[in-house]
Amino acid sequence: MPTFDVVSQVNLQEVRNAVDQANRETATRYDFKGSDTKAALGDDAITVESSTEDRLKAAVDVLKEKLVRRKVSLKSLAGGDPQQIGGGRYKAVFALNQGLDADSARFISKRIRDSGLKVQAQINGDLVRVTAKKRDDLQEVIADLREMDFKLPLQYINYRD
Repeated sequence: MPTFDVVSQVNLQEVRNAVDQANRETATRYDFKGSDTKAALGDDAITVESSTEDRLKAAVDVLKEKLVRRKVSLKSLAGGDPQQIGGGRYKAVFALNQGLDADSARFISKRIRDSGLKVQAQINGDLVRVTAKKRDDLQEVIADLREMDFKLPLQYINYRD
């Protein structure tokens, strides 16, 4: 029986490349001179620091531009509110959303069941496995999920006939 999995993953290598490119650009741009602006990738978060709130917002824009160019969805970022830290500096922390939480998986599974197609959706940890007798039904499910504007970026992997 044909199956595929619905997941929400972030390519950490592409995120690392985008952070490195943003650091290079902020180091060479004239409007960032003397602001000591930095972006750093942690375990599950990106931290951007700068000397003023305006430079922080500009650095966040540069980071987002680099992420989009590397084909990393901005839906995978959460948070990012500017906070003042010691010494008059500002920072923003963006959490990386990876994997489907239980509520999101239930919502996707319910959406698939309510589509009226002869498919089964099964939640396995942080993925949803969709099974059907016909490949065409699976393709309709994928098309339906792509039309839905979901809060997380969705990928469709392990497509098997």
